[in-house]
Amino acid sequence: MRKTITLLALAAALAFGGAAEAQTLKTVQDRGSLVCGVSQGLSGFSIKDDSGQWSGFDVDFCRALAAAVFNDPSKVQFVPLTASERFDALKDKKIDVLSRNSTWTMGREGDNGVVFAGVTYYDGQAFLVPKSRNLQSALELDGSKVCVQTGTTTEPNFVDYFETNHMKYEIVRRETVADVLAAYKDGKCDVLTTDESGLFALRLQLPNPGDHMILPDVISKEPLGPAVRQDDIQWFNIVKWVNFAMINAEELGVGSKTLDDALKSQKPSVKRLVGTEGDFGKPLGLTNDWAVRIIRAVGNYGESFDRNVGANSKLGIPRGLNELWDNGGIQYAPPIR
Repeated sequence: MRKTITLLALAAALAFGGAAEAQTLKTVQDRGSLVCGVSQGLSGFSIKDDSGQWSGFDVDFCRALAAAVFNDPSKVQFVPLTASERFDALKDKKIDVLSRNSTWTMGREGDNGVVFAGVTYYDGQAFLVPKSRNLQSALELDGSKVCVQTGTTTEPNFVDYFETNHMKYEIVRRETVADVLAAYKDGKCDVLTTDESGLFALRLQLPNPGDHMILPDVISKEPLGPAVRQDDIQWFNIVKWVNFAMINAEELGVGSKTLDDALKSQKPSVKRLVGTEGDFGKPLGLTNDWAVRIIRAVGNYGESFDRNVGANSKLGIPRGLNELWDNGGIQYAPPIR
């Protein structure tokens, strides 16, 4: 028995050692750029313009991570991925981080060898329908043809909802978001369902957006956030704390326009954030001004939200659950201390 226990302990130590040796940060630094997996095109989150420039809420997170590592938000290679490809691309080390409006679920961490590093956007699944149907609630969708994207949590969510409420349905599956939207536009389905944030973006791409409405029912929890492989705790911590730093910065009133004042602040929590007190970059393998680099490059959480999907964007999505915890929402980050 003692020999067995010793062998098990040795195996565990070797496994941990293997994980500890998986230095994603060093790989990224040696390469000179971060490789970030994003969507193939979702307005407000990750989309490429005609000149080849990427923008969006998820893109901002990739740039924030590059800023923390390189002090240069431009050192990112963006890899557009379908929903079906995304976790395999991460697991096979084709990307360093996935920032692609992906829902954190227990099954995804268990089945794909990945781990989510936090929630950047609290979302929920909803339904887009033509206004001409004169619907007020998702409970009136009985007998609908429903367009969904394969490889997402969307299909099982809506199937659960329909079957729980004893409603009949027909599924129209498509591989990409563009194909899902095309099927809806061409009348192959009379309902399109995905995360509510995605519906705001997709509605803008229809010929007459005002002819379509998002029903008020939200049928699921969809915590969206970045994911990394499970084999590198240092890299996981870096990605996690980039997210937390942006949230903490907004809470402390530190943004791209107030950063210079923050660097002179005597408030302890601000000093720890901007690195004028403490040594919080070292455990991550970063410089102590790592959060300053992020804020200077992309701003705090609220700035990124408003610019890409919120009040200052075409989408105009209300903050809702994504407001800070002290302002009626549930966005909350552990303190830097």
